[in-house]
Order: sequence, then C-alpha cells, then structure tokens
Amino acid sequence: MNTFYQMWKVKTPEQAKAKIDEQREYIRQLMQEKALTCAPNLEWQAKLLVGEDIFEKLIKGYTEKQWGRECKDLPAFIIKRLPVRFVFDNNYFNDTYQGIPIGGYNRLINALLSGAEVRVNTNFFECREYFSNIAEKIMFTGKIDEYFDYRFGKLEYRSVRFETEIKDTANYQGNAVVNYTDRTTPYTRIIEHKHFESFGNEVWENPKTVISKEYPEEWNENIEPYYPINDKKNSDLYNKYKELADKEDNVIFAGRLAEYKYYDMAPIVEKVLNEFE
Repeated sequence: MNTFYQMWKVKTPEQAKAKIDEQREYIRQLMQEKALTCAPNLEWQAKLLVGEDIFEKLIKGYTEKQWGRECKDLPAFIIKRLPVRFVFDNNYFNDTYQGIPIGGYNRLINALLSGAEVRVNTNFFECREYFSNIAEKIMFTGKIDEYFDYRFGKLEYRSVRFETEIKDTANYQGNAVVNYTDRTTPYTRIIEHKHFESFGNEVWENPKTVISKEYPEEWNENIEPYYPINDKKNSDLYNKYKELADKEDNVIFAGRLAEYKYYDMAPIVEKVLNEFE
C-alpha cells in the first residue's frame, strides 16, 4: 500500500485494487482478441498482476537490466513469484518465518558437513570416473549441459559481479538490501551486510560498514553462472538434456544449474529434504 500511495495517492486497498483493475483491462481485452488463456511473456504477465504504471516504474527497467533481455522476450513464470499485497507492510516475502542462520550460512553449512570428507578446488570432470564410482548415488549440482559434454550445445546463463566497499559510516542505507529498479543505474541492488544480523546496539558501535553492489552480466566460461535463462530456446535445449538425465539411475540432478531452474532459498531446502526422505 505504501507503493500504491506513492504512485497514485490512493489510501485504501479498495482504491488501489480499482486502479490496478483499470490498468489490467487493456491486457485482458488484448488476450481475448488473440484467444490467449495465459500471458505469453513476462511483460504481459506483469501487467496482468499490477498494471501499466507499476510495470513501467518498478519492473521493466530492473528486469531488463537483470536478464539482459527485453521483458517481452522473457517467460511469464519469472514474474509470477512477485507478491502483491494490499497492506501497509513493506516486507517483500509472504513467508511466516524469515531470516538467515545466526552467524551466516557458512556456519550452517559447516555444521551440516561436520564429520564428512569435504574436498574443495576439485574439478569433478577431471576425476569423473573416480567420483562416479565411490557411492551408489551421486547428487550433481553443476551445469547439466557440462555433465553431458555439451552434446546438444551450451545453455545460457546470467551472472553477477560484486563490488564490495568499506564505508566510513555506521549505517549506510538503513536496510540490508535496497533495489535500484531503473534501467540506467548499472547495479541492481546494494547489500549492507551488518543489517542481516543487527540484533543489538553493539553492531552500530562499529563506525564503518561494508556494502556490496550487484552488477548483472552475461555469463562466460571464466565467471560463475548464477541464473538460468528460461526462454524458449534454452528451455527446449534443457529438455533434451533432461531426457538424458532421467536415464541416469544413480545420479540425482538438483539445483539451479542441474535443473536449469530458478530457486529461492526456502523451496530448494524443502526440495533437498523431500529428496532424501
């Protein structure tokens, strides 16, 4: 509701819904004319969710900056996870419980791996025969196209470059994450790390703070792949690899790269728990 008030000066949920419904009508009529039962791309889906104004102001620039492609060339499902609430609550997620492990994810992962043999800086493909024969089941979380030696060609990904700075202030932006939704700002967000664990006044006693700016960029072989690009071309290519993966009885393909699918943190944790159950 804070967003809707700033955009249109509406003060009640009914007024905000009426404004959005008014702007949705154009896309609805267009879909009827074309006999479409669902939105054909991200742009149409976003306008069905929140109308023209919110799409242009908050979604279009950020999305095209993030993916390096126009909204009309991206699949509709990417934007379906966008929550729309008519309450004065700036929280992004709808989850009942939100947060990160105390001490960060490194502390959590270290505890999960306690007692297990862990090897880092080890290339699975350089020792493939060895790793493929030391267990009855393998969970592979790398790139599925690489696993099959790029038999059908290479999938495309987006990556992220981080620029980290130390600032001479105890509190740089007042929040853990601030997104920059315009197209011209080269980064998508700024993260101020101390806000993730600012449980007491002691954190503000440090007169400095650390921030990271996230710059989206196209992936290449020399950087880390972050996001699968689920447009039609890449989805069709992935499905070919998926057919091969389904025939690998002793391998579980899991995660963003192995399933070529975007996951939030909570759903991937749930998936792993269900997989091992």
